Order: sequence, then C-alpha cells, then structure tokens
Amino acid sequence: MSASAEATVLITHEVGLHARPSVKFTKLAKTFAAEVEIALAANGPWFDAKSIVKVMATKAPKGTVLHIRASGAGANDAVDALVELVRRDFDEGADHVRTA
Repeated sequence: MSASAEATVLITHEVGLHARPSVKFTKLAKTFAAEVEIALAANGPWFDAKSIVKVMATKAPKGTVLHIRASGAGANDAVDALVELVRRDFDEGADHVRTA
C-alpha cells in the first residue's frame, strides 16, 4: 500500500503564489519522490506541484487556503516540508515587500 498525506495551509505571502514563491515551491516539491499536487479547493482541480507552469497558473493570492496532497515514497515528508515553506512565507520574510 502506498503512503499518502494531505494538508491545508493559508498563504500569507504578500504576492501569493506568484513567480518567486512558485519557483521555491516547485523546487522543494521536486526533491521528493512522491507525486505531489496542489489545489485551491478540497475537491480540486488538482495540479502537479512539480510543474512551475501549473503552480503559477493557479494564481493563488494572499489569503488563499492551499490544499496539498502527496502519494508514494516520502509523501508525509513532502507535505510537511511544503506546508512549512508556505508558513515561512517562502523564506522571503519582509524582503519580498516592495516599497515605492
């Protein structure tokens, strides 16, 4: 039986799941053997979290609840790591906020 895991996390990053955050998210997802998918609703549609094009196409803004699921080897670790990355604002802190 294959391992599987699911979680939800609130996107608090100022620009949401845009270019830089999407790149960081997909790079991390690719480090796991598990199949990893994201959705903006529990019932989908689900997108390949290892595809930068598909992740950016979600256009998930700040305040979106991101649904993450994984199946296969390392599924729990993949979901945990991706949830933590989102919670940490994609490791950008206050540096991602532009000032005029």
